[in-house]
Amino acid sequence: MVGAGLAGLTAAQELRRLGYDGALVLVGAEPFRPYRRPPLSKEYLLTADDRHLTLADGDLDDLAATWLLGHAATGLDLPGRRVLRGTLPPVDFDGLVIATGAGARNLPDGGHLPGVMTLRSLDDARMLRARLADRPRVVIAGAGFLGSEIAATLRALDLPVTLVSPDPVPLHRPLGRQVGALVADLHRAHAVDLRLHRRVTAVTGDPTVRQVHLDDGTALPADLVVVAVGARPRVEWLRGSGLRLDDGVVVDGNGLAAPGVVAAGDVARWPQPALDGELLRVEHYSNAIDQGAHAARALLGYPGRFAPVPSFWGDLYGRKLRSVGLTGIRYDTHLVASEPGGRFLAEYHRDGGVVGAVTAGFTHSLAHYRDLIAKQMAAPVPAPTPFRAS
Repeated sequence: MVGAGLAGLTAAQELRRLGYDGALVLVGAEPFRPYRRPPLSKEYLLTADDRHLTLADGDLDDLAATWLLGHAATGLDLPGRRVLRGTLPPVDFDGLVIATGAGARNLPDGGHLPGVMTLRSLDDARMLRARLADRPRVVIAGAGFLGSEIAATLRALDLPVTLVSPDPVPLHRPLGRQVGALVADLHRAHAVDLRLHRRVTAVTGDPTVRQVHLDDGTALPADLVVVAVGARPRVEWLRGSGLRLDDGVVVDGNGLAAPGVVAAGDVARWPQPALDGELLRVEHYSNAIDQGAHAARALLGYPGRFAPVPSFWGDLYGRKLRSVGLTGIRYDTHLVASEPGGRFLAEYHRDGGVVGAVTAGFTHSLAHYRDLIAKQMAAPVPAPTPFRAS
């Protein structure tokens, strides 16, 4: 396994569960064994309690695995069946799980000033938590899931927060305009300064950040800038490997990127049955689990196409935001219910059929949607596109 996060861990656990008793090696860029990442933007920032990060999967030593942590893979010798690690000895493999995840995008100008931070890892969260002790004025660039959750968490700490996004509403791409407008109301109700239809053009200060400049000429005062403008799949180490790379590692319907090579989690793109085989990449916690287990089965030769019902959850101002299926601006949104205080239920339609649902406060409805959507996800997918070198 290259990638010692949730997807790589789940693949390793599934291999053992299915009876694989050979050597397991997990190569990870971080110095930590797998941990829960969702609390990094929520409970961990509020409490700095490592117990929130613990995976409820028993003793990791039960895997009888070798952990090679703190050094990222630097290349893949596919013909030689070796993972390269710079000046360190390469790791030989018979079967390979690629689960290197995604890394944070940064700002084009001023993104490396002290006081400009991203949040993807435990080290990031520790540094951010330390900065919060100074009660900074915070500007968050990006109003997707991560940016919105960080804004809600910092408001719980009574910190002044400005949330900047080029979109018309928060969570525009993943949830659409109608639902995003409800999320915007939540932010405003909790005194977040929303700057929509605006882009960050520069961050300035000496020696640390002092101002955030927007594309309308506004200069926002800031002591801390959190960049949450999306992520890139970590595929740089695979350049020239012969695998098909296109916004991630492309796998076929069975999860294979090449014979004996699979990919799972944030780094993988696969043909989605409900979209007529269109390639999809999902960065949610549940997908890392589902796809990690499927990748292990594919390595062992178990037949079966990957056709999960995607899901996610989030926390905004005491509301649990939950979804199943496919959501976002590309689908027709139907607001089923909307109540004062931020409770809502919305459906997403494609070609007249329901493909997704999202709710805050109507969680009991999701079981019905999951069953309905699962039937569509199980549809056959077209034959995979032949692999080509990138």
